[in-house]
Amino acid sequence: MLFQRPQLGSAVLSALLVGGVAQAYQPDQPFVDAQKKHARQWAQEDAALDERLAELEKKTGKRPNIVYILADDIGWGELGSYGGGILRGTPTPNLDTMAQQGMKFMSHYSEPSCTPTRLALLTGRYPVRTGVDIVLWPGQQQGLADEEVTVAEMLSRAGYKTAMFGKWHVGELEEHAPENQGFDYAYYGLYNGKPYSWANMDAFYKAETIDGNGFEYDFPGTLEDYKEKYGIEVHGHFEGIKGEGRREVEPLGATSMPDMESGNIQRIKNYISDNAGSDKPFFIYWASYAQQMAASPKAFRGRPGYDVPNLQSAELAQHDDYVQELLDTLREQGIAENTLVVWVSDNGPMYAFWPNSGYSWLRGGKGEVYEGGVRTPGIAWWPGMIEPGQTVIDLLSTTDLFTTAARIAGVKDEIPSDRVVDGLDQTALLLNGNGHGRRNYIFHYSGNRLAAVRMDNMKLHIKPGSQGGLPNMEVYNITRDPGEKFGSMFYQLSYVVPFQRLIGKHRQLIEKYPHRKLPTGTFVE
Repeated sequence: MLFQRPQLGSAVLSALLVGGVAQAYQPDQPFVDAQKKHARQWAQEDAALDERLAELEKKTGKRPNIVYILADDIGWGELGSYGGGILRGTPTPNLDTMAQQGMKFMSHYSEPSCTPTRLALLTGRYPVRTGVDIVLWPGQQQGLADEEVTVAEMLSRAGYKTAMFGKWHVGELEEHAPENQGFDYAYYGLYNGKPYSWANMDAFYKAETIDGNGFEYDFPGTLEDYKEKYGIEVHGHFEGIKGEGRREVEPLGATSMPDMESGNIQRIKNYISDNAGSDKPFFIYWASYAQQMAASPKAFRGRPGYDVPNLQSAELAQHDDYVQELLDTLREQGIAENTLVVWVSDNGPMYAFWPNSGYSWLRGGKGEVYEGGVRTPGIAWWPGMIEPGQTVIDLLSTTDLFTTAARIAGVKDEIPSDRVVDGLDQTALLLNGNGHGRRNYIFHYSGNRLAAVRMDNMKLHIKPGSQGGLPNMEVYNITRDPGEKFGSMFYQLSYVVPFQRLIGKHRQLIEKYPHRKLPTGTFVE
C-alpha cells in the first residue's frame, strides 16, 4: 500500500489543534504540549513528507529498507568528523565520508550504558519504563519483556524481513531472545562479548554495590572459573530463527573473539545480497561489539597513522572499514537510494579501560549523565533522500529511531497506545534538515533515578537525595558550555521553575502508566 497524503481539511486541523490526536500512541506529556503548539506546521510538513515517501515507493515498488548500526562505546572525540580521527591516532575515513554524504547529528543522546540504550532503540521507551535500567550480566532474570513491542515486531507487521547481528545484551532467557522479539533471523551474543571483564563479580552476585554504575573491572579468569565460582553457565554465540528457536553455534572466548565482527559483516553483506531483489523490504539491526575489549584481526593492527598499542584504535579501524563494506554492498545491489542507514554510538567511552578505550571532548564517560556519557556521535545516510553534507544541531534521542522507523515503514498505527512511547518521529529532520526536529527535551536516567534533564539549550543535573532542591543542582547552558564547566547560581534561579514544570509533566504520565515490574532475582537460580 502506497503512502497516502492526508487531506488537510478543517476537521483534521481542528483535531490537531485541539488535542494533538494525529498519533494513536501516547507520547510523553511535554511532546503532547509541543504538538498542540506546532500542529498546523507539522501537519503540513508531514503531508509533504508522505508525498515524497509515496513517490519513492512508486519508483522502487516497496517501502524503504532500514539499517540501524549501533556502535559500542565510541565517544564524541573519536571520529574525524567530530574532531578526532588522525588527531587521536585513529583515522576514520569511511565514517567521515558517510557523514559528508549524509547528515551528522551534533545533539544525539543515548542512555548512559549499553543495555539501556539497546532497550531504548528496540522499544522507543526510556529503559526505566521497561523494568530494565541497568547493565545486564550473565545469569540475570531481567531482560526485554515479551509484553514490550519492538521495532522489529512493528516492521514485521508491515511486511518487512527483519534480521539482527551482533551484541544483543538485553536478556538471555528464551523470552528475551531476538527470534522471539520480532526478528526473523539473528546471529548474536548475549553479553558484551568479553568474558574477562566479568571474572570477579563477587559483589554483584551478593547484591552489593560495585561502583555505582554496576561495573566491576578485574580481568583474570576463564569461563570455567566463572562457572565454578558462581554456578552460572555462560553462553557463546547463537543463531536464532523465528518460530524455530535458537542453537549455540560457537563458544565465547579468546579463540572466537578475533572473528566476531568479521563474521558478522560477512553475514550482513550476504543478507543484503540475498534480499535485495525481494518484493519485501528489510530491516537490519547491527550492534557491534565493545571497541576496547575485542581482539581484532591482525590486519587492523599497526596500520600507519594509527595508535598501534591501542586495542580500541584497531577495533575502530575495523569497524570503520566494515561500515563502508555495508554501504558498498547496498550500492552494488542497486538499493542504496531505497535504504536509510543510521549509525549511532550506544554511550560514551569507558575510561576504566584507559588507554584501551575511546575518548570524548565532553565531560564524563560511560555510566554518567554528563555530556560525555550520553551525547554521542550519529550519522544518517540515504542517497537521494537526505541532502549530503548536513550538520544538524536539533535534539535527538535513541528512542526516536523506533518511531521514525514506524513512520518510514508506514506503520505508526502499530505503535502501542497502552503505554508511554518516548521516541518521536524525526522523519522531518532527516528529510528537511536543520531546524525541523520535533524534540526540545530529553530526560536522562541513571538506573531508576532521574539524574538530568535537557530542555532547549539548558541542562539540569539533579544530585542524589536532593529531590530537585537548589543546594544539589547543577544547571548549564549546553550550547555555550557543552563541556559543562560553568554552572552558575543565576542559571539555577532562572530555570528552576521551568525545569520543575517539565519534570512535573513527565511524572504525571508515570503515575498513569507505571514502570514495568520484573522479577527481583539478580540471577537465574
